[in-house]
Amino acid sequence: MSESDGAPSTSNRTPADSHRLASGVEHPAASHGHASLSDPATTVFSEGQLAEVRRLQSLYPDPQGALLPVLHMAQETFGWISLDAEEYVAGLFGLSPAHVHEVVTFYTLYFRARPGRHVVSICHNLSCHLAGAPGIIEHAKRRLGIDAGETTPDGRVTLLAVECLCACEAAPMAQVDDRYELNLTPEKVDRLLEGLR
Repeated sequence: MSESDGAPSTSNRTPADSHRLASGVEHPAASHGHASLSDPATTVFSEGQLAEVRRLQSLYPDPQGALLPVLHMAQETFGWISLDAEEYVAGLFGLSPAHVHEVVTFYTLYFRARPGRHVVSICHNLSCHLAGAPGIIEHAKRRLGIDAGETTPDGRVTLLAVECLCACEAAPMAQVDDRYELNLTPEKVDRLLEGLR
């Protein structure tokens, strides 16, 4: 997958390279308050979460149907989907870690390396592209000093270029963490980035 598709790959890089998020390794400065996944023993759901896994599995004729929401739960809990997390989730479903890895690497909403404290996802699909998204992405890259698919060296911001976010009427647009930012201009991008601490 490309750096800009939001699906970071797992690789072993030196600490000096660790700012190249989304394509690499956990950023040492980005703790996020999540459990560290360097110790597989920390890759464990609480009893309440395990009960939720069982509830989700019961909703489907095949419990495997709950795999995507459980992976989202893992990401929310641990901060990203490490190989340890893939193996742990696989055990909850009686699947091979390879099967879970294939799912994680197929979808772009799962981080395979720790993201920054803030994730800025700029749409580059057709409507946004025609409305100026390429210029917005280039502006954000210059302001942050990183490429799409990377995280700033301080672990503050991960920048992604993503497919349609379904707000074509307000193109160009982005998702900043959990909120939509519409009708972007370079000036608006500057204000947004300055507000991310």
